[in-house]
Parts: sequence; structure tokens; C-alpha cells
Amino acid sequence: MDIGPERRGRRPVGRATFRRRQLAAALGVVLGIVLIWVVISPLFSSSTTLKGGHPSTTQATTTTTAAPATTTTTDPGLLPQTDVEPPTDGASLMARLGPLFSAIQTNSLSSGMSVFFPESAYLQMKTGILPNPSSDYASRLVAFYGMDLATYQHALGIGAATATLASVGVNPAYASWIAPGTCENSVGYWHLPNIRLVYSTAGTTQSFGVASLISWRGVWFVVHLGPNPRPSNIGTVDQPASGPGTPGPPGGC
Repeated sequence: MDIGPERRGRRPVGRATFRRRQLAAALGVVLGIVLIWVVISPLFSSSTTLKGGHPSTTQATTTTTAAPATTTTTDPGLLPQTDVEPPTDGASLMARLGPLFSAIQTNSLSSGMSVFFPESAYLQMKTGILPNPSSDYASRLVAFYGMDLATYQHALGIGAATATLASVGVNPAYASWIAPGTCENSVGYWHLPNIRLVYSTAGTTQSFGVASLISWRGVWFVVHLGPNPRPSNIGTVDQPASGPGTPGPPGGC
């Protein structure tokens, strides 16, 4: 049979050859797709497609976690005593004892402890002298202080909440250095007796005393609010007076 001039001279293609050609074609398609992706993929690296085909631009972010802030407060009573004399002028004492007057107004022992002599310092002064200085601090000094705060608040009267500290009466000449080994103390300190808190209430000026301030590292602390010693173990206001009163007397330790 004559198959026509266009097919003359061609050899038939075997099955193996045909499959090789198919595989080569398939590999060419795959390589083409990979090449296209390499070219266009940077165009999509900065976006994410949401539902509906709308791209949402995203950016790489770096999160740095800062170290938490720390606050270190050293108990001054754990540090050694110094012989620095605290300020004895009325303005400085008024600033220092403002928290004391607020504690009196609210009868708040917890607030008043911010200006009360630290237990740790008391232990430095009394260890080896008293059999149990920690018990003495809590059951005598702090106990009297708590009772006195309540009694002083009562002395302010019904206007306690609105009373204002007007000034602090002080005689700087009464401040004295108490040497180590004196007054049953192994550590020396400055002592300032019988200052006065002068306050205004209901249009009048009145005052009462703070029996004893002592120093630790150049700062005044209350150690006795009411008188020491006192006639009985109850809260007692030290020298209440109409008007500013008079600081003193000197002495004591």
C-alpha cells in the first residue's frame, strides 16, 4: 500500500523512546514552574492573602523583653551607726515628722512606723545588754507607741481629720550626743528631747510634745511619743497645751 510521500523515509518510534520523550517534556514543565516561582516569589513575600483575595501587608517584628525593674531598699538599722547630727531646725523637723502627725490623725500604727526607731538598730544597741531586746522593742516601745497614737488622736478632738501641722517647736541646744555605754546602750546616738508639734484645729492653735527623738545614721526617729517614764502603762499625751507651748525640758537619753 502506498502511504503517501509525506511519510516516506520516517522510521517508526518505539515505545521506550516515546516514554523518554514524555518524561523529558514533564521535567521541562516542572523546571519551568520552579523558575517562574523563583522569579515572582519575592513579590509575595511581604503579603498574606486573606479570604476574599485581599492582601494584608505584614512586617517582621523583633520583640525585646526588658529586664524587670528592681527596687532595693536597705534597712538602715542593718548598717553601722554614724555620729552625724540630724538637722535641728523647725522646718527640717516639720518635714521629717509630717508622717507622724498624719499617723496621729488617723490613729495608724503602720503609718507611724515609718518614723519610728527601727527594730534592727535597736537590736544593735541592746544586744548583750538586755536579755531579749526584740521582745522589749515589741512589747514596750511599739506597744506604748500604739497606745499613744490613739490618745494623741483623741486629744485632737472632733477636728482631728482637718487639723493641720503648723510648726515644730524645738530648742536645738537640747540636742546631745549619748556616748556608747551610756543609758544601757552599746552604740552612741544623738538625742533630742521634748520637741513640740504645733497644730491648728477649728481656728485655734494648740500643741503637744514628742518626748524623745534619737538618731540613726543622721536621721531622727521617734522612740518615745508620750512621756518616758510615765505614771501608768496607758496611752499618755506629753504636755498638751493651748498655743505653741515651750520645748523642753532638756536632758534624758
